[in-house]
Amino acid sequence: MPSAIRVAIVDDEPAVRTALARLLEASSFETKTYGSAREFIDSIRGGEPECLVVDVHMPDFTGLDLQRYLNGINKKIPTIVITAFDDAGIRERSVASGAKAFLTKPLHGPTLIDAIRNAVTDSKSDTNSPEKLGENNN
Repeated sequence: MPSAIRVAIVDDEPAVRTALARLLEASSFETKTYGSAREFIDSIRGGEPECLVVDVHMPDFTGLDLQRYLNGINKKIPTIVITAFDDAGIRERSVASGAKAFLTKPLHGPTLIDAIRNAVTDSKSDTNSPEKLGENNN
């Protein structure tokens, strides 16, 4: 039996974190929640999730800042960006930074679940592709 997909949820709103964790756990995902990008960054030393769900608008360190930071340290965690504001510019920057999906709140549960599964599957196939096998993937 395959192990549960490990998902990190980063959102400054406690109610959103709780709701997303419950939704994903009911669909057999393993979740950890973080109230800020910095809290998440401090946690990755202990192991990375297979997928990251991150809110765009957070104080101090936004979801886009977190994407840039992770890219800068070569952490290629499949990322789903969520936001209450569907802004084309933010969507473009998120996708350009490697986001696998950009979803607006309120989230539709099945859409989020599919986005996570697709992101993880795509990431695994990218890592195992013939082009990637010859590269140094740290």
